[in-house]
Amino acid sequence: MKLKTLIGDYPVTRQFRTRTERFEFAQFQGSVASAFKRVVRDLEFDVAEMAIMTFLVAKAFGKPYRLLPFVVMARFQHPYLVYNSERGDLRPEDLHGKRIGVRSYSVTTGAWIRGILANDYGVDLGSVDWVTFEDAHVAEFRDTTKRAPAGKQIIQMLIDGELDAILGEKSDHPDLKPLFADVAAEEGGWFAKHKVVPINHMMVVSHALSDKHPEAVREVHRLLAASADASASSLRFNADEVRRSLELIIDYTAQQGLIPRAFAVDELFDDVTRALL
Repeated sequence: MKLKTLIGDYPVTRQFRTRTERFEFAQFQGSVASAFKRVVRDLEFDVAEMAIMTFLVAKAFGKPYRLLPFVVMARFQHPYLVYNSERGDLRPEDLHGKRIGVRSYSVTTGAWIRGILANDYGVDLGSVDWVTFEDAHVAEFRDTTKRAPAGKQIIQMLIDGELDAILGEKSDHPDLKPLFADVAAEEGGWFAKHKVVPINHMMVVSHALSDKHPEAVREVHRLLAASADASASSLRFNADEVRRSLELIIDYTAQQGLIPRAFAVDELFDDVTRALL
């Protein structure tokens, strides 16, 4: 069986076997992130890496994918909120009414950081003047943000003072600093409170593959797990850790109006994939 597959190059996926006696995984060549739109718009992949926010929004619009319990990318989000220190100090409580840029309102890092700001620092997200640069991966999703002028770049707008802060970006520019001055301390305190490592990307499988060929889904998961076991990566999530991270990002996503309601974690899986947790 030949399965069209989208998997990025990460320590946990680097030793993923692309061929076995029963399966061949025809891998997409190119930027994985640029192909997320093709996953949820063209529905062309049997097995795919997907940003968790893309998956949640896609589920809200009935896209035929189910979550596979394998994390390919996770990280603390605090370093990805940046401001221009040349324009004065900025703290989370100063963000009310500010003009903040994010590549797309539905990007995963943006949703995590907005959730942190709202729930841990009391920032009124509705008071912020959000500026975006791209459409969401899911074509049907619409937001009420302002779109940056054509040709504008998010980092340069921050440097030029056209934005007060940006989400989801880092920069080597000497004037651009993380809004959280002691990132390590913030991350440690947040983890102690929530016991969550924020998931960015997981794997999904198509409804058709799971319904018609559950043995293929189990084999994909086995091969991914074998690749992770053979790597030196410390990225490991047990079932409880996956659930805690998913529960929190679902809550944040619903709070921010990106999905119509907070899904139960079990709704993201089917009987085949849930058994692999």
